[in-house]
Amino acid sequence: MKLGFIGAGNMGGAIIGGIVKNKIAEASEIVVADASEAALNAIAEKYGVNVTLDNTEAAKADMLFLCVKPAVIYSVIEGIAEYVHPETVVVSIAAGQSIEKLMDAFGNDDLKLARVMPNTPALVGEGMAAVSPNDNMTGAETENVLRIFNSLGKAEAVSEKLMDAVTAVSGSSPAYVFMFIEAMADAAVKGGMPRKQAYTFAAQSVLGSAKMVLETGMHPGELKDMVCSPAGTTIDAVAVLEEEGMRNAVMKAMDACIEKSRSM
Repeated sequence: MKLGFIGAGNMGGAIIGGIVKNKIAEASEIVVADASEAALNAIAEKYGVNVTLDNTEAAKADMLFLCVKPAVIYSVIEGIAEYVHPETVVVSIAAGQSIEKLMDAFGNDDLKLARVMPNTPALVGEGMAAVSPNDNMTGAETENVLRIFNSLGKAEAVSEKLMDAVTAVSGSSPAYVFMFIEAMADAAVKGGMPRKQAYTFAAQSVLGSAKMVLETGMHPGELKDMVCSPAGTTIDAVAVLEEEGMRNAVMKAMDACIEKSRSM
C-alpha cells in the first residue's frame, strides 16, 4: 500500500514513525511532500522515506494524509484534488474542519474521507486519536486507518458529531495536564525538592495514575478513594482542591474548548 503525506511537521512525522516502527508499510512505500526542503531532508534521514516538494506526487497514493494546518488545507486541496484516485482514502487531521467542508473542497461526492483528531502524545507513542469515517469508506478501510493510529497509542472510531468533545477531552487536554504537572512540581520545589526531580515525580505520578484508570477499569473516584486514608494527608489536599473548584475549572475550560472548536 502506497502512503502519501502532505505536511512533514511534528504530527506527520509521528504518524510516519508509527507506521515504519510497526511495519504497517515499508519506508519505500511512503512519499512525503512539504514546502520546506529542510523538513523533508530531516524526515528522509530519520525514516528513509521518499520526499518531494510536489504535493501532487504524494496525492497519487492509496492512502493520503493531509497533515497541514486548517489555514492552508483548502489551498492544498485545490492543488491536488484532480490527482487523487477514486479509490484513495484521504485522512485529514486539520482541527475543526468538517467532513462536509472537506468533501466540498475536493468537489467529489464519492471521495473516501476520514477526519481524525490525534494529540501530541503521539510523538512518544502514547497518543489518543478519534477517527470519523465518511459513508463512502468501507469497514476494512476504516480499520486500516485505526490500525495506523493505534500504532501511535490508542485510537477509536467516533461519530463526527462528537469531534468537538474529542477536541476538548484529548486533542487539547495535554495542555491542561502539562499545567497540572507544572503546578505540582512548583509546589514540590517550594517544599525543597530540586526542580528536575520535582518534574520527574509529578510526571511519573500522572503517568501511573492514568495507567491505573486504563488497566484496572475502575472508576476514577474509586481509585481516588483508595489513596485517601481516613484523617490522612491526601484527603486534606483533596478537600482544598474541592474548595478551590478544581473540577468546575476543568469543566469550564473544556466547555470553552468545545465552543471554540464548534465555531472554527
